Amino acid sequence: MNDIPFSTLVAWLVALLVVSGFFSIAETAMMAVNRYRLRLRAQKGVRGAKLALGLLARTDKLLGVILLGNTLVAAGAATLTAVITKRLFGEGELALALGTVAISFGLLVFSEITPKVLGAAHADRLAPIVSYILSPMLKAATPVVWFVNLFVQGLLSILHLQPSAEPETALSPEEARSLVLEGHYFRGRHRAMLANLFDLDSISVDDVMTPRNHIEALDLSAKPELLAQQLATSYHTRLPVYDDTLDNIIGIIHIKQVVRLQQANELDGEHLRTILRPPYFIPAGTPLLAQLQQFQADRQRLGLVVDEYGELLGLVSLEDILEEIVGEFTTQGPGGADIFRREPDGSIVVDGMAPLRILNRKLGTAFPLDGPKTLNGLIVEYLRDIPDAGISFRIAGQGLEVLQVQDRAVKVVKLLPPVGRAQAQALQSTGQQASSIS
Repeated sequence: MNDIPFSTLVAWLVALLVVSGFFSIAETAMMAVNRYRLRLRAQKGVRGAKLALGLLARTDKLLGVILLGNTLVAAGAATLTAVITKRLFGEGELALALGTVAISFGLLVFSEITPKVLGAAHADRLAPIVSYILSPMLKAATPVVWFVNLFVQGLLSILHLQPSAEPETALSPEEARSLVLEGHYFRGRHRAMLANLFDLDSISVDDVMTPRNHIEALDLSAKPELLAQQLATSYHTRLPVYDDTLDNIIGIIHIKQVVRLQQANELDGEHLRTILRPPYFIPAGTPLLAQLQQFQADRQRLGLVVDEYGELLGLVSLEDILEEIVGEFTTQGPGGADIFRREPDGSIVVDGMAPLRILNRKLGTAFPLDGPKTLNGLIVEYLRDIPDAGISFRIAGQGLEVLQVQDRAVKVVKLLPPVGRAQAQALQSTGQQASSIS
């Protein structure tokens, strides 16, 4: 190489560094590309995306040709560096050390770190582009790559390490939910609705049902005047119907079918029985996703939740499940006030029967959800007794004050605003005393 001009050697070295950088950027882009997005582009007919998918289907050969090319280029760059160093500084040990440091720095900065950072940052854009170069290279270097892979496969066999035949593993529900929440593919309401869909399997009908004591039902043993008044003022389109006691549900009535009886002046218990539909019962603990599918299969919109002994626990409708996905509907029944009301001092007055899940979602509280479903149930379980009005305590870091107790249940609770450490300790000690007294 003594006859080659010095400027030509430097130009070759720069060219080798650039080629090495190409292999680095290609390797990172191909490994970091979003395969779902790449597959979508391939389905639309983008040739580069099709080439990239073909290369990714043969990952071992793809990596083989990239690393083969990068190794040859790095070796060539090291040889040229030695020649250039010899011309500049001679053949001493210092010259060898300087050459080694210089080529290591050049390869590290210009051929490794910088290209790989760019490849990772723009993988979706670069992968189809580099595929136009890698694809013919792979075809040309197939014999060499095949020969090298013989040794690779042999080494893997000795070490009892075999790559998976399926490069893409299915996402678990938790991973898919994390992808929706933390990724940039969905925003706003779309993200919230998809996240709620993943939660349906972990939420049961017990969490969203209308409790037994809040069910609006029709008693066929009542006088015709009372039946007519209840039907005329009912907000619901479907009502459970019972005879004497709520434990004796005999059917479901659709309000629109009552019009015919009203016109014929036949609105009494005997005639109402003729338009009843059979009641639809749901076992307690049924996951919402399963129940949504069951509603669809059975063409039902309303079900009665019962425990293992057949006792009525509550009522769940198709709308209750849909609200878990899309959020609450704006419609509200007569007298259906909000379950909480904000006060000027920052406190919040809450209905004792408010579901804990709704409070956590709307108010940012952290009440535990693995036990009682309502605020009343949580308070009674925490205190192990039905408290008196005026008692204050803390649950899950939230200050609470009982405002009203009626019919052996906590009716109204005040969620206290954030307080200082001393006040928090005082509230906590109050709660502990109340618990010990009970």
